[in-house]
Amino acid sequence: MNRKDNFGSRRAFLVGAASVGASVPLGLVGETVFATPQIPRAPFEGAPICTTAAGDAAAAAGPLKKITFAWNAGAPCLVGVTVAKEKGFFAKHGLDVELTNYSGSTDQLLETLATGKADAAAGMALRWLKPMEQGFDVKIVASTHGGCLRLLAPTASNIKNLKDLKGKIIAVSDMNSPGKNFFAIRLKKVGLDPEKDVEFKQFPGPLLRVSVEKGEAHALADNDPLTFLFQKDGAFREISSNLDGEYASRVCCIIGVRGSLIRDDKPTAAAIARALIEASEYAAHHPEEAAATYAPYGPGKVELADLVTLAKYHSHHHHPVGADLKKELALYAEELKLVSIFKPSTDPAKFAERIYADVLS
Repeated sequence: MNRKDNFGSRRAFLVGAASVGASVPLGLVGETVFATPQIPRAPFEGAPICTTAAGDAAAAAGPLKKITFAWNAGAPCLVGVTVAKEKGFFAKHGLDVELTNYSGSTDQLLETLATGKADAAAGMALRWLKPMEQGFDVKIVASTHGGCLRLLAPTASNIKNLKDLKGKIIAVSDMNSPGKNFFAIRLKKVGLDPEKDVEFKQFPGPLLRVSVEKGEAHALADNDPLTFLFQKDGAFREISSNLDGEYASRVCCIIGVRGSLIRDDKPTAAAIARALIEASEYAAHHPEEAAATYAPYGPGKVELADLVTLAKYHSHHHHPVGADLKKELALYAEELKLVSIFKPSTDPAKFAERIYADVLS
């Protein structure tokens, strides 16, 4: 199994989980920690794009095309990537994929794609869209799932909903994080000014919980698995997530490829998209097997039972393409304008049209 890291050391997002100590007991398992209800899964057989049943995908005849795929191996929501690799979906579509763990900034990742140092990558829409507003030779070709962002507050606090955060400090891992951007949007939509009515304050990801416990912040916003782990002993509750309300049917993570690949070899770009869409659908219906494919790639701090719980929680059945995906990207662009992250002059529909490439038609 190739877990070569050419672009930087593995992101130690759980370094300090031990320093959080007994406040994060990894032995506890239970889906009851989630405030967001599960979304019913559609039947696997007969899915529009996914044609592979419960067994591994059969490899394509002939030589496989080698490609490099950059991803964050510390993000279990990207379990579809390991399913595609280990269950043969990449091979089924004629691809020999080298997974490269990337821990740099999003700008650096997009530059890596644009300059051909990697062929494709996975990332969070709310991490990618602002840099893509500036212009990179990178195109979004598919999506994989929804979910994986949560806002938590101490169970013993009087913070029970988003409006209760007025006048409060929210700890985030960085000021451009998807968690910060998403919950700024959510706060705006419930009538709070995310720049005046709350304060976002930056702390290292694994220490977000400690910052709240020490009184340096009142709530925290980040992505799984950290937010999942922080809830497990019951001391924190979920106030909001990106599976609430209208976001239950909104994609979170997307697939991008270098622009030159689409221009020079569109079938390979299409193969990447198809393999990951099929793998994501497989993960939705076989979460135990999907979690098992991810476990060897992860940092080793999250138990397999927890990975299964997360695979069931994240909406791997939701992976729009075409007009549906462009619509969701345009909605994000409109919302990012709402909270002054995007430029006022940006046209959301034109932006979505510019950054998306339909490789499947």
